[in-house]
Amino acid sequence: MSGNRQRTLGGGGQHVLDYLKRMQAENPAFFYAVQSDSEHSGGNILWADASARLNYTHFGDTVIFDTTYRTHRYRLPFASFTGFNHHGQPLLFGCALILNESESSYVWLFQTWLHAMSGHSPASITTDPERLIQSAVAQVLPGTRHRFCKWAIFRETKEKLPQLYQSQPTFEAEFKKCVNESETINEFESSWESLLQRYYIMDNEWLRSMYSARQQWVPVYMRDAFFGEVSGTEGSGGLNLFFDGFVNASTTIQMLVKQYEKAIVSWHEKELKADYDTINTTPVLKTPSPMEKQAANLYTKRIFKKFQEELVETLANPATKIDDSGTVATYRVAKFGEDHKANAVSFNSFEMKASCSCQMFEYSGIICRHVLAVFRAKNVLTLPSQYVLKRWTRNAKTGAVVEEQASELPVHFRDSLTVRYNNLRQEAIKFVEEGAKSIHIYNVALDALQEAAKKVASIKNRSSGATQGATLANGGSQELHSNEENQTAAYQSVDEKEKKINELTTEIENTNQRCEVYRTNLLAVLRDMEEQKLKLSVKVQNAKLSLKE
Repeated sequence: MSGNRQRTLGGGGQHVLDYLKRMQAENPAFFYAVQSDSEHSGGNILWADASARLNYTHFGDTVIFDTTYRTHRYRLPFASFTGFNHHGQPLLFGCALILNESESSYVWLFQTWLHAMSGHSPASITTDPERLIQSAVAQVLPGTRHRFCKWAIFRETKEKLPQLYQSQPTFEAEFKKCVNESETINEFESSWESLLQRYYIMDNEWLRSMYSARQQWVPVYMRDAFFGEVSGTEGSGGLNLFFDGFVNASTTIQMLVKQYEKAIVSWHEKELKADYDTINTTPVLKTPSPMEKQAANLYTKRIFKKFQEELVETLANPATKIDDSGTVATYRVAKFGEDHKANAVSFNSFEMKASCSCQMFEYSGIICRHVLAVFRAKNVLTLPSQYVLKRWTRNAKTGAVVEEQASELPVHFRDSLTVRYNNLRQEAIKFVEEGAKSIHIYNVALDALQEAAKKVASIKNRSSGATQGATLANGGSQELHSNEENQTAAYQSVDEKEKKINELTTEIENTNQRCEVYRTNLLAVLRDMEEQKLKLSVKVQNAKLSLKE
């Protein structure tokens, strides 16, 4: 894209701004900004709620800036900053309405978003391959590795070369294979050259430009940087994972706020479920390796499965030492019958450090089968700490690093509803884990949670009563002064009292909302425990039947 493109919010603009103002009034940690002197002049808008800002302190190492929805297919000037949590699920870091598409606007957008994220730049960012975005990223995030979405490249290639795709139906599959399956730079270069020659497109201007930019979108050139991809998360066909199914071609700006909130609730519930499954599911170990047992206790359920796949593959990928120069040895690791696809692993036995030519650990944060094969050959029984990336573990949201980053946030952010909610959730999860260990502990835990739910309801009722009492007191106070001489002072006193009562009423309403959040989540935990109890009962019954038989 070149030049500027101006859009207008239309009737939905004020609706969005009113929503953002209301959210910020309810929680000062809710951030929003408008790129203009007047909020009615149609400038770009950026916002990030308290959860998005807190999530970034845990998982802000890699970011996806998705502008899919402003294309001709959707025609909604909506963009999002997302990432991945410790389960590999999409996570929101902020949203924007892009009404003025210019280089300066994108620079403002990235600068403002970075400010909202306390100035911490991500290690990597993935965006659509647009010149304006590329320029803005280079200016605002100079130390961040910038990657173009390869699926956007595939889509644009199809649009740029429609005749080739129609006349040569095999081209698309071969093109994607060349990009996706090349395991080394030399393999890609050779495959690309062969592809151009076979289809007689050596002089195609578009493909030449894409080849020139290959280091920013072809996977084999990007493997030395962390992008947090697990099982091909970028291989879904696009970037819009977080809002997929919530925002579509028929979504209007008026509908956006409601769909935005639905997406947040949906993914939050999925994260809670993944947390619960991780804690309450015992992984089935496939090897006698102490390392596998260690990983099962460290990683979340999904990440452990990925690690387990790599560990099991070491059985078919033997490591052969090809060079030894003291503390550093080089190994050749290849699958049986595939010697032509061998990987080289160097291992420093003194520092317990290994590096593989596939660079899977650098790219995904999960150790590869090739390094694990060398560990197996060297009788390394447990994972060295440097190969356990904290962001993939069960305790990704706890620890000194997170506390240090959180301490740099404003006080009102650290004390916000979101922080308290996350702390409560962590404690509740620990409670559930203990409660599921036996029927006796389960019953004690269930009684405690039910008692807590009653107390929360009692507090809520008292808060409602206090609101009614304040209203009655205010209504009666005006009758205390009938003397004309004291009337002015009385009115001032009443105004002050009304102001104070309004403040207290607002505070009580906010307290009610927080109590409702706590109550809802406590009830969710209770439901989960009831399901667990039912499952245990079924197991007991089955066991009794088996014994009778």
